[in-house]
Amino acid sequence: MFHLTTALDAASGVPLYEQLYESLAAEMRSGAIPAGTRMPGKRRLAAELSVSVNTVDAAYQILATEGYMEPRERSGFYVQEYLALPTRPEEVPPPVSAAPPEAAEPPVRFDLSTRGVDPGLFPFRTWARLQKELLYSSPQLLTHGDAQGDVELRQALADYLEEYRGVRCTAEQVVVGAGMEYLLSLLAPLLPGKTAVENPGYQRAKQVLENNGVACCCLPVDADGLSVEALSGSGAAVCYVTPSHQFPTGATMPIARRTELLRWASRCPGQRYIIEDDYDSEFRFDTRPLPSLQGMAGADGPVVYLSTCSRSLAPGIRIAYMVLPRQLLPAWRAKYRIYSGTVSRFEQQTLARFIREGYFTRHLARERVAYKARRDALAASLRAAFAPDELTLTGLHTGLHLLASLKNAPPDAALHAAAKAQGVALSLLSDYDLTGGEQDFSGTFVLGYGSLSEASFPEAGETLRKVCTAAMGKTRRRTCGKGWRMSNPSLKRWDISIIISSSMTLSVMRAASIFPSAPGAAPVRAVWRPIALESRAWIPFAIICCSSASSTRSA
Repeated sequence: MFHLTTALDAASGVPLYEQLYESLAAEMRSGAIPAGTRMPGKRRLAAELSVSVNTVDAAYQILATEGYMEPRERSGFYVQEYLALPTRPEEVPPPVSAAPPEAAEPPVRFDLSTRGVDPGLFPFRTWARLQKELLYSSPQLLTHGDAQGDVELRQALADYLEEYRGVRCTAEQVVVGAGMEYLLSLLAPLLPGKTAVENPGYQRAKQVLENNGVACCCLPVDADGLSVEALSGSGAAVCYVTPSHQFPTGATMPIARRTELLRWASRCPGQRYIIEDDYDSEFRFDTRPLPSLQGMAGADGPVVYLSTCSRSLAPGIRIAYMVLPRQLLPAWRAKYRIYSGTVSRFEQQTLARFIREGYFTRHLARERVAYKARRDALAASLRAAFAPDELTLTGLHTGLHLLASLKNAPPDAALHAAAKAQGVALSLLSDYDLTGGEQDFSGTFVLGYGSLSEASFPEAGETLRKVCTAAMGKTRRRTCGKGWRMSNPSLKRWDISIIISSSMTLSVMRAASIFPSAPGAAPVRAVWRPIALESRAWIPFAIICCSSASSTRSA
C-alpha cells in the first residue's frame, strides 16, 4: 500500500479528477507506485484526499483506459508494468549570433503578380443563394461523392465546353478535382513516357509531373508557341502546352502549328499524348478564342484537356477539371475508382446550377469588361511613363497579364531588388526559365493586372519607372570607372572589358593600361558605342577585346 504525496488544489482551475490522474500517472511512470500494486478502493482514497468518490472514479477510469491500471473483477485496480520511453540527450541550442535584426520588408503597394484575381468580382449573392437552397433541399450532398465528380457538374461542364470552347466530349470523360496540380498528379501515372514542357513555362506543372515520376524535358517557345521541330527530336511521348495563351509569353498557337502538333501525336496512336492547359481562355478581349486542340482532335483524339475555375471564379473554390481521351478511361477507372471526390459536393452542385442557369456566362461577360478596362489602364500608364522606344508591350490580346520589354535593361537581379524596395510584387520573364539560364529572357516584365486596384493604375507606370531607374543607378554605380571583365563562351579565347569614361580618348588610355600588349599577342580591339541611361544622357564607353594570352592584369 502507499500514500499519495501530492496535494490536490481545489482553488486551481484544473478539475480535481485531472489533478489526481496526472499525479497518479506520474508516480506510476517514475516507479514510485510499482507494477502489480493494488490500488486503494475508491471510497478509501476519496476519504483520504477529502474529495468525492466520483472524482476518484473519474481518475481511475482514465488511468484504466490509458493502460496504467487493470481493473480486476471483485478485486479492484492493479498497476500495470510501464515501459519508459528511451531518454534522449538534452539538445543544446546553438549560440545566438549577434547579427542585427533583419529590416522588415516594405509592404506590397502594387501587386502585379500573374496569379492575382479580384475577389470583389466574385458573384457573392448568387453563389450564396444557390448554396443556401442546396443546403436545405439536398442533405444527401453530405455523403461521399463520385471519384470523377458529381455527374450533374460533369454534364454541365461538357455542355459548356462544347458550346464555348469546341471541346467534344461526354460527361463520362470529365474528371473534377481540387486544382490543376491534383489532376496532373492523377494523370501522371497514365502517361506513356517522357513529357516535353514549354520553356519559358509553368514551373508547377513540371514540378508536379516530376514529383510523380515523369521525366521532363524543356523545349523552346517561339512566336507561335512550342517548337514541334524540337519536340520531334526530343524523344518525348507527351507534351504539355498552353496553346490558347502561352504562359508566360502570351503567344497564341496558330492553326498551322496546332495541326502540326496533332500530326505529331497521331503518328503513334496510343503512345503519344498532348496535355492542353486552357487555363484562361475565357479572357480573350479582342477576338474569339481559337478552337481547342481537343475539339480539333475529337473525343477519341490524343488530347487531354485541362482547365480551372481559379481565375474565372476564385482560387479558393478549388475546382478544376480535365477531359480524358476515351482510350485512357479504362486505365483511369482501374486506378482511381476507389478514390473519394476531393471537391465538396455542395460546391460542385452550386457550380452545376451556376452554369446551367446561365449565371456563369453572364459573370464571365462582366469580368471581361472589368479586366479589359484594367488592361487598358495599365498599358496607358506604362506608355505615359516610358518613351515609345524604351518599353515594348506585348500579349495584350488575352489573359490577365502582359509583357513589357525594356530597352537597355539593367540586370534582372537589380530589377527584382529595386521592385522589392519600392513595394512592387512582380515577375520577370527569366523567372519562368525552366532550364536555369540556357536562354536569355532578361529585361522583360511579366505584369499581372488581375488584383491591381483601379486607384493604383495612374501610379503604376511611374512606379515601374522608378524601379527601372533605381536598378539602372545601382548597376551604373557598380561599374562606372572600372573595367568589367566578363566570360562569354561564344568569344572562346577572348577577354572582354567595358571601360566607362568621360570620353573615348580616356577610355582607350585606360584600356591600354589594363591590357598591355605582349609580343606576338593578338591586337587590342576598341569599339566606341553610346549607352542610354534613364536620364536620357549619353555616356561613351569602350568595349575592349583581346586574347587571353595578352591580358596580364584583370580589370
